[in-house]
Amino acid sequence: MKSLSGDDWVPPIMGSYIDGIGHTPLVRLCSLFKETNICLYAKLEMLNPGGSMKDRPARYIIEQGLRDGTFQPDTHLIESTSGNLGIGLALVAQFYGLPFTCVVDPKITKTNLHMLGCLGAQIDMVHEPDEHGGYLQTRIRRVQELVEKIPNSSWINQYANPLNWQAHYYGTGNEIVKQIDGPIDYLVCAVSTTGSILGISRRVRETFPDVKVIAVDAVGSVIFGTPSLPRELPGIGASRVPELFTPDEIDQVIHINDRESVEGCYRLLERERIFAGGSSGSIVAALQKLVPRLPNHSRVVTVLPDRGERYLDSVYDKEWVSKLP
Repeated sequence: MKSLSGDDWVPPIMGSYIDGIGHTPLVRLCSLFKETNICLYAKLEMLNPGGSMKDRPARYIIEQGLRDGTFQPDTHLIESTSGNLGIGLALVAQFYGLPFTCVVDPKITKTNLHMLGCLGAQIDMVHEPDEHGGYLQTRIRRVQELVEKIPNSSWINQYANPLNWQAHYYGTGNEIVKQIDGPIDYLVCAVSTTGSILGISRRVRETFPDVKVIAVDAVGSVIFGTPSLPRELPGIGASRVPELFTPDEIDQVIHINDRESVEGCYRLLERERIFAGGSSGSIVAALQKLVPRLPNHSRVVTVLPDRGERYLDSVYDKEWVSKLP
């Protein structure tokens, strides 16, 4: 059987749907900045089975926990998440028959909430904002209450769990260095827990030690010491500094607001026909600021974290967008 491109290679038969996690394509984005001579590649993490790059740490953390005895066959997993990691955890937990409670807040999209329910997650929603005006601290406090209350329960703790960045070191980052057809000058990644940017960059730097690592953060996120402000888009930024975070490994940070993220999503859709989520839009907006300052013929790699359909009631909804400042 030949592929449509005329290539003789076809993917192998896999043992289960979670074996489809990872091995996502790295594609050349030829139209996004076609007026420049920058060479831009994007890792399409939205093609993971659960629709986002968060499938990788979800599988890695659960399988490592089952292997080393941290998790037992009846362990009740608990995590605070705005959506994508929750979906990944629900997907993998369901496969292994583990109960899973996802602590969410009112800013979660209706689509993500519905998906979590369909995947068998138990939903625990907090309603009281924290001292920053967001919900992250409130969600974490609720997780701690549930761990005390539910027998044989375990908190995934994505903000402090080193398996988070290791999943991307051995997965996303390792794939990128094997897929790329030349050196990498710049690596551009969105941040929330910082697990993905740290894991990917640590692996990339082993092969390309001169690479510059650029973080894309949300305006209003406190990760890099900027003031906390209200934010609407989930999946990028944080209202606490992750325990995993090591700022010395980041060469530059670009802050993007919600409206710029939305505009980036539409630009990506118009130029490349890639239907992606809010953090991908943030990356496009950051690249618009970065690319004009790069040396000629620079080679840039970025990661597009998730798909667009779970943002149909936010980024791709004109009424929702009209309410943004």
